[in-house]
Amino acid sequence: MADFQLDYRISSIYDKDMNDEQKLKDFEPLALACKALSHPARLAILQTLARRGSCICGEIVDVMPLSQATVSQHLKVLKEAGLITGEVDGPKSCYCINVETMSGLRDKFGQLFVSLENCC
Repeated sequence: MADFQLDYRISSIYDKDMNDEQKLKDFEPLALACKALSHPARLAILQTLARRGSCICGEIVDVMPLSQATVSQHLKVLKEAGLITGEVDGPKSCYCINVETMSGLRDKFGQLFVSLENCC
């Protein structure tokens, strides 16, 4: 905890434009998305959903070289991050990319990268 507070104070020296607590809260959705996107299988699942252009019901395991349990765990992480939506349809679960969340993340990542380019 002490290390975080030290880093927190150092970062506030360089950026007085924004309330530091608010800045951290603003980054929470990006951090959660980054964590969810940090596994190659999750990226492959998202790409599979995007290529289909529609919701996939129960077929994700058929196109992934992973066990049902592993795919289910990755889907859970993606859903908790808001990157996909999922509904149970009888014995199958149907998953779709959350287009609204993806659009918002694209904008937030764009803003972040633009701000990083202005550093030096």
